[in-house]
Amino acid sequence: MSDGFVATLERHRLPANLDTRRIEGTIKAMASIVSVVVTDDIDGSEGAETVTFGVDGTTYEIDLGERNRAKLAAAMAPYIGAGRKVSLRRPRTGTGRQAAARVDRAEIRAWAKEQGLQVSKRGRISAEIMQQYEAAH
Repeated sequence: MSDGFVATLERHRLPANLDTRRIEGTIKAMASIVSVVVTDDIDGSEGAETVTFGVDGTTYEIDLGERNRAKLAAAMAPYIGAGRKVSLRRPRTGTGRQAAARVDRAEIRAWAKEQGLQVSKRGRISAEIMQQYEAAH
């Protein structure tokens, strides 16, 4: 094993005696297990769960342990009891453009020809012709 490889292992806190084998130009090593521990955002205690709440149209998330979840629920109880439950409004997805109303493209082409405008028999109708048609109707 080269000194550079040992230094890399030490820098990443892997044991220097790690059993590695060179197979077809790659290095095989043992897998790692990663544990994620969610902690309370207020006091740092472990075993927290995410709580979602909203105020003035803004939704918040916070990770709270059992004790702080109970405190939050107790503090909000009078307001929840007096309030009305509202369904969450889902934001519209898409490009943000309104869908165009269905138009009879054949009618627009016929109108454009009557007006002496040049329009193709098939395909896209130019925005300029569409605007002129809409203004005329």
